[in-house]
Amino acid sequence: MDSTVQAWVDGWVVSRGAAPPVAEPWGRTIDMGMYGHVTRHVFGATGEDLDEATVRKVAGAVTGRGVWLKAFRDPSVVSGWLDDDWWIDPEPGFLMTVPLAAAGTPAVPDGYRLREWSRGGVTRLMVAAPDGSLAARGQVAPTGRTAVVDRIETAPEHRRKGLGSLVVRTLQNAAVRQGARTGVLAGTPAGRGLYEALGWQVVAPLTSARYEPPAAPRG
Repeated sequence: MDSTVQAWVDGWVVSRGAAPPVAEPWGRTIDMGMYGHVTRHVFGATGEDLDEATVRKVAGAVTGRGVWLKAFRDPSVVSGWLDDDWWIDPEPGFLMTVPLAAAGTPAVPDGYRLREWSRGGVTRLMVAAPDGSLAARGQVAPTGRTAVVDRIETAPEHRRKGLGSLVVRTLQNAAVRQGARTGVLAGTPAGRGLYEALGWQVVAPLTSARYEPPAAPRG
């Protein structure tokens, strides 16, 4: 299994409170136990090392709604391997990494308030706006030498004020304090520019697919 994918799985299950991953010949199975996100199958290979036969075999064994596939290859390729019972996220994701090192404490913009806390191995961060509403948030789950940065969000009305950078850099510092030396995340196209500006690099594209077959006719 690719080491970066393994690090992402290890940290992601801690961040999301998922069941411990089950090792498979092709990757990992993670139970979530949520409507619309019951289980996810994460392929362990990336790029051209992930082959059509493997994806088709795993997808063909899925019979329940709300099961996801996470494949680290371009959606334009993976979509050709799945039938119409699969919804494919039109936005490709990106598996990204960055070397972690202690850095200066980022400045909080005037009027905003930053709060950081840890529970169950996860450090969470929120930035409150001057009126007390949520402006930005994120979390990080260190698992030894690696840490997964997760759920980075900035409210639309508070974007372009440096809050995303503030959240990510603060979480990176928190991970370093806990012994992590490499950061890992699965980013969106919207977030890619922010992460790259902070030194993150793309390791592989990410395709997300959910099993949603047409409902059976009644009567």
